[in-house]
Amino acid sequence: MTKAYAQGFSSQHSEISISELPIHGQFPTWLRGTLIRNGPGQFEVGKTPIPHWFDGLAQLHRFSFGDGKVSYGNRFIRSNAYAKDNQTGKINYRGFAVDPCRTMFQKAFALFIEQEPANNTVVNITRLEDDFIAMTEFPLAVRFDPHTLETLGVLDYDEKVNAQLATAHPHYDFARRVGINHMTRIGRKMNYDLYALTSKKRTKLASVTVKSPSYMHSFSTTPRYIILADYSFKLKSLIQLAFGDKPFIQNFVWDDTEDSHFLVIDIERGKLVAEVPTDPFFCFHHINAYEADDNTLIVDLSAYDDAHLIDQLYVDALLQQDYPQVGEFRRYTVPLNGGRASYEVLSDESIELPRINYKPHNGRDYQFAYGASVQKGTSDFLNQIVKVDVKNRQTSVWYEEGCYPSEPVFVPAPNAQAEDDGVLLVVVLDSRAGNSFMLALDAQSMQELGRAIVPQHIPFGFHGSFFDI
Repeated sequence: MTKAYAQGFSSQHSEISISELPIHGQFPTWLRGTLIRNGPGQFEVGKTPIPHWFDGLAQLHRFSFGDGKVSYGNRFIRSNAYAKDNQTGKINYRGFAVDPCRTMFQKAFALFIEQEPANNTVVNITRLEDDFIAMTEFPLAVRFDPHTLETLGVLDYDEKVNAQLATAHPHYDFARRVGINHMTRIGRKMNYDLYALTSKKRTKLASVTVKSPSYMHSFSTTPRYIILADYSFKLKSLIQLAFGDKPFIQNFVWDDTEDSHFLVIDIERGKLVAEVPTDPFFCFHHINAYEADDNTLIVDLSAYDDAHLIDQLYVDALLQQDYPQVGEFRRYTVPLNGGRASYEVLSDESIELPRINYKPHNGRDYQFAYGASVQKGTSDFLNQIVKVDVKNRQTSVWYEEGCYPSEPVFVPAPNAQAEDDGVLLVVVLDSRAGNSFMLALDAQSMQELGRAIVPQHIPFGFHGSFFDI
């Protein structure tokens, strides 16, 4: 039986630009700016399916708002992978869960020696000064024009980093006026390296040596600390990664006999100040973290008991099996002066692709988080939006049958007095109509304000950002 959400995993080859979308309801007249989202737009090369959701060829989507009107455009990132794969009709580059057939020496060169990158930056969007960039989980970003979505080339730094992995979830430190990101160095020496970022320079903040690196998709920051969650999902064999026949992510192994750890790095001193064990768990997305007192951190995560979800995100699995229940909203209490971290679950609803009111509350005490979720009692794909009140332990939802929402992006109202005074902007696939729409929710009431109808479907993507442009 075909899944109702199957269209979300089908390619969208049409690139369009529409100056004004039809609207049902109303968008706030104060809402001015542009939401740009990133995700896969092509799920096959020639007749070869791209096997994993994370490896689809990147496509940007732009929604611009003003005077209650909404415009839309989409465009593929003109990456090396997009150009060469479509020219040759085959997959040419190593990705998250795909690896073209190569000799053992080609594999080793691809891992340790800089060659032409795939630069299929399919995961996230951010801005560094005047540069708008798309990112993936490798230490390379692609610049683009935020108005036309035209690809402008790689964000090129003078200094090179000796790292094979990076997160696509950098943080921005408003006090220091720099981005912060985590990279993993794989080789004879294994390191977690932390960097301060501008559009022109990368400055190393700290380096933590590890025996075996884990796969990390995101991390947390507070005014004093960078917090890495070092999961029990680790690279077990450098030789196998370099010379074996498995795609990148399949070289990581879940081992529930090993604790997970929270690694706490002091930003100013560049030193590891605590390595706090906890029971094995896995997570894609940190929600937020803050310093409860001088000796305790609070770290909120969308967490899982193991890393099995990665296997369930292969496209065939998503289309042929029931979608698994997504992450628990876990609050970890992390002691800095000894002992183990423990957690409690803050909501009886699951949560993924979480967002908060970022600028005033990232790294600080907060009340509200938003995310996509699966309605309880169903095995559907992500089919509702949740708002979690972490102070009062209450959860409210938006749900409409046959609709599949993406990550909700919070935009504060002008002169907002409350943390949740604003709107949530959500791309939604309408499986009944066969197209997508931009949904605006009142973030306080979770009631629909309006929807702008896109005349084609938007494939399921990952992350996006709102910019005042």
